[in-house]
Amino acid sequence: MADPDQPGTPPERLPPGIPMIRNIAMPADANANGDIFGGWIMSQMDLAAGNLAARVAKGRCVTVSVDAMSFIRPVHIGDDVSVYATLLSTGRTSMRIGVEAWRCARGTAEEARVTKATFTFVAIDSNGRPRPITE
Repeated sequence: MADPDQPGTPPERLPPGIPMIRNIAMPADANANGDIFGGWIMSQMDLAAGNLAARVAKGRCVTVSVDAMSFIRPVHIGDDVSVYATLLSTGRTSMRIGVEAWRCARGTAEEARVTKATFTFVAIDSNGRPRPITE
């Protein structure tokens, strides 16, 4: 069976639901070759995961870790980047959120996953201390 994370193999199916974030990759986000910086993609993923974390925790949250991020395919200037976030688990104060970034080249309908990672967030109070997640 082909590994969907390897370039040149058919992409996996899009995650269910709608993206938490959609953005167009712009020239300011790229290197001299027109490839988008990995840091820009990671920041979009952090924003998407943070949005979901704040909804789940009903308040302020902070990123505490990112696990196993690897970049599978490049993103180019003009690509539509969609970021999906899925709640994987919750603890007393923390949440694990699966995040996938997908690209769609300008003028096409072909979408491909470019990276995925697991983000861990902690709910915090107004003093910046961990607080229980209320359901």
